[in-house]
Amino acid sequence: MSPFEAEALWLSLKVAAASLVGVIPVSLGLALLLARGRFPGKWLVEALVNLPLVLPPVVTGLALLIVFGVRGPVGSWLHDVFGVTLAFHWTGAALAAGVMALPLVVRPLRLSLEAVDRRLEEAAATLGAPPLQVLTRVTLPLAAPGLVAGAVLGFARAFGEFGATVTFAGSIPGETQTLPVAIYTVLQRADGEQAALRLALLSVLVSVGALVIAEWINRRALSRRGA
Repeated sequence: MSPFEAEALWLSLKVAAASLVGVIPVSLGLALLLARGRFPGKWLVEALVNLPLVLPPVVTGLALLIVFGVRGPVGSWLHDVFGVTLAFHWTGAALAAGVMALPLVVRPLRLSLEAVDRRLEEAAATLGAPPLQVLTRVTLPLAAPGLVAGAVLGFARAFGEFGATVTFAGSIPGETQTLPVAIYTVLQRADGEQAALRLALLSVLVSVGALVIAEWINRRALSRRGA
């Protein structure tokens, strides 16, 4: 593996992991809201959550640039108050990857939460468990397969994100040039086909590895539940 390939792989793993750390709590809150909530405008929340699935990734990246860019309403506030700049930084790549991964994390988690037997939660509550303990000790363990599935899908989506990332974070070597961006970059060269194939193989290996690990975790969770 060349230094260029190792750098792109490491950056992709860092961006995907960081995006997942931010996306999972947000996804859990949205999944609970959509699975258990009954309120006007619920359809609008569902539409906004799923919007990155149907919008071209470049449009999502442009929207992030408008909102979180240095001159955007949120980006300028972050820059002036905290000195934080997201655009054209690896944290911006993580934000773009997280936004694109969000719907794929929310959906399986929501379905798992809807499948949880509410009587078990009610029984725990009648025994004196506070709502937070019911959530952490009853609801989430029962919804664990959906959480694992969503996390794997989100990681794979974030790891392979290109359009929103290159629009919002650019293609800066060592900073925002993730594996998909690096593949696009080397394909612009006359002799870049072999390098692109090696990078693509790395991408496939990481994705397959993530799926294998997720399946192993899922099987262990199901066997423990059965026991």
